[in-house]
Amino acid sequence: MIRRPRHAAGVLALGAAAALSVSGCGSDSLSDTGSQATASVSSATAQADLAGKLPAKIKTAKKIVVGTDASYAPSEFLAADGKTVQGFDVDLFKAVGQKFGVDVEFVSSNFDSIITGVSTGKYDVGVSSFTINDKRKQQANMVSYYKAGTQWATQKGNPKKVDPNNPCGLTIAVQTGTVQADEDLPKRQADCKKAGKPAIKVQSYTGQDEATAAVGSKKADAMLADSPVAAYAVKQTGGTLELLGDVYDSAPYGYVLPKTETEFATAITEALTALKTEGTYEQVLKKWGVESGAIDSFAVNP
Repeated sequence: MIRRPRHAAGVLALGAAAALSVSGCGSDSLSDTGSQATASVSSATAQADLAGKLPAKIKTAKKIVVGTDASYAPSEFLAADGKTVQGFDVDLFKAVGQKFGVDVEFVSSNFDSIITGVSTGKYDVGVSSFTINDKRKQQANMVSYYKAGTQWATQKGNPKKVDPNNPCGLTIAVQTGTVQADEDLPKRQADCKKAGKPAIKVQSYTGQDEATAAVGSKKADAMLADSPVAAYAVKQTGGTLELLGDVYDSAPYGYVLPKTETEFATAITEALTALKTEGTYEQVLKKWGVESGAIDSFAVNP
């Protein structure tokens, strides 16, 4: 597949900023080359009972093809080689694949095209920090595996005096197709209009790396993203950005599967439960410093 172009500015909040300007074809390697999280994760043991619940297509191919937006560190992003997809989403779903005894192939995709790609069979599963909501559950089966909220970030010292509760008239960067773009900002925009205040100038980007770069370069006054992503972005900018306000609207992340694959979705909850029992689940989250979003149980369309 052809990747979208990426900004290569030094203000990128991703661990492999220098490599994010590349474009190319093909699927992504699953090695941890260039990963900033170096702690090792134990391999998971395959379970025959789970392997029997795989869809016929996956059984034949012996791999799960996953659509992912590789611009969302630390969930899923490109390593320094510009082609390896890494992150806690990647490590965790690789472990899920190991429970089924099959390989996992991550394919970089635009975030807002992944659900459609799963529905049409282009991808077997979508793994890209999808917040579970009613709209998405109407389109696909979703398997909960993590919990995150929304967090704002701005330039260090908040020079524009950004107030998340009153962003009217400010320029706000966000990734296209996210909950923040589709639900959060439209509500705030409506509040500005109702109060007779200037409209929010929304800058919508294909990749979260681009939204982060806009704030770092002062093209945008602030951004909002999922809490682990915003926190990681601030960390990686080395003091260029800072978090703003508290985390809010926490909700589960979900793997995206076709509506017809309910048995497979249920089997994935069983694989996650086994990984949690074995300790691999927490091991992956701790490797990336995101263990605060761990959940105790996993469900289909919670």
